[in-house]
Amino acid sequence: MERNTRCKKVMSEPWLYPTVLLCVYGLFSNFRPSEPFLTSFLMGPDKNLTETEVVNEIYPLWTYSYLVLLFPVLLATDYLRYKPVLLLQATSFIITYAMLVKAQGVLAMQLLEFFFGVATASDVAYYSYIYSVVDPDHYQRVTGFCRSANLLGSAAGGLLGQVLVSAAEVRLLYLCVITLVSASLAFLVPWGLPMPAKSLFFHQRGADPHEQTGLASTPQQNGKELVQDMSDSECNVAVKIDEDAVVRDGGSVGLMMVLKSLWEDFLQCYSCPTLLAWSVWWALSTCGYFQVVNYAQALWENILPSKDFPIYNGYVETVSTLLGALAAALVSFVKVSWVVWGELALCSFSIVIAVAIYLMDTIMNIWVSYCSYVVFRATYNLLITIATYQIAANLSMKRYALVFGVNTFIALLLQTLLTVIVVDTRGLGLDIFPQFLIYASYFAVIALIFLLAGIYKWVKRRTANPESQTSNSSWSETPSH
Repeated sequence: MERNTRCKKVMSEPWLYPTVLLCVYGLFSNFRPSEPFLTSFLMGPDKNLTETEVVNEIYPLWTYSYLVLLFPVLLATDYLRYKPVLLLQATSFIITYAMLVKAQGVLAMQLLEFFFGVATASDVAYYSYIYSVVDPDHYQRVTGFCRSANLLGSAAGGLLGQVLVSAAEVRLLYLCVITLVSASLAFLVPWGLPMPAKSLFFHQRGADPHEQTGLASTPQQNGKELVQDMSDSECNVAVKIDEDAVVRDGGSVGLMMVLKSLWEDFLQCYSCPTLLAWSVWWALSTCGYFQVVNYAQALWENILPSKDFPIYNGYVETVSTLLGALAAALVSFVKVSWVVWGELALCSFSIVIAVAIYLMDTIMNIWVSYCSYVVFRATYNLLITIATYQIAANLSMKRYALVFGVNTFIALLLQTLLTVIVVDTRGLGLDIFPQFLIYASYFAVIALIFLLAGIYKWVKRRTANPESQTSNSSWSETPSH
């Protein structure tokens, strides 16, 4: 009796139903057995495309479309209140994988990359929907559930794809069919989601006053359980609200008022040295991460051609995803004063990433390349998790969306420049090995930037007057509880 009562109480929680649906959607939409073998499939007998066509002409279209669509989709997501954009994302996934199964030719694959860009740009709807339909008390919990579902779907898809290819010798085309079926199942899920009454920017009716003012509320306080107590932070961003921005008769905010508010928030957020440092690393490293992940399969194809040898891309993607998730989880047990050691940590781990990419590129051994790739992804996921919580802990969810959106946009802008110069046939159009040498050098430059930033901060602390230095030292070492 007591157990049944407890179960009914859990099921009656208003946050549980949309969270379960989002987790199911994330699981199926990320379940892609074809993903680890995409380059091999495009260059294989089913599509018969050349390496130059795949790497230099087709793949860059995803970067360009993602960049162009990111901010329009962000605003449309908020104005339409998430659910329609989730349905657009699900539809784009179906179109993407239907074209992967049926379409032929470079132009068709470029159009496929555009639709995949629509789908990835719509991720903002997935990650922000939940904050509009659940209480702030549950933000941390539902975020963890959704991210775990995505990682589980990705890992399970890679594992199934590898098992089918290695054990059953299934054609890569059938992996694409399975991915299409999974995307079709995912399409059915968002229809059951409730339509939010409010959103982060345009629709403010019933919004939490903490969210409107931008002050950190419950989720940020709960975030202290995951990382260093944010009393460690060098700043605590406060926000003023423009009362005139809210339309009194409908609780909605006009486009110009939203853009004005976003610009003011942008200036205030990036005036904080701590948020700026972590955001700079976020943007720079995410640019390099996208490039390495996008073109790793092409590198492996050159080291060990799939038409002549068995490949194990699926196992590598599965292991790197799970280790990345484990590395992210370990952040909750790390007690470090990131204000003091942040730049040094970013420098050190950026060196690790640079070395891993260099080994992937120069040691012509597939197993060394696989292992280096696993180290690369696990290290990135560890640092991006730290950066996420360091940025988010002092921000309201409204500013969370803004800062992460800006960081991603800058990353995509840098990636576009890198792609145009290094990859695109209209630029240098380099072969895959020189490309990865450039990516390794890119992360080495990131390491140098944060080494110089760390030295500058150390010198600044040393030259501070004794009273300020003593005060800052005792403040930075405040233990977390």
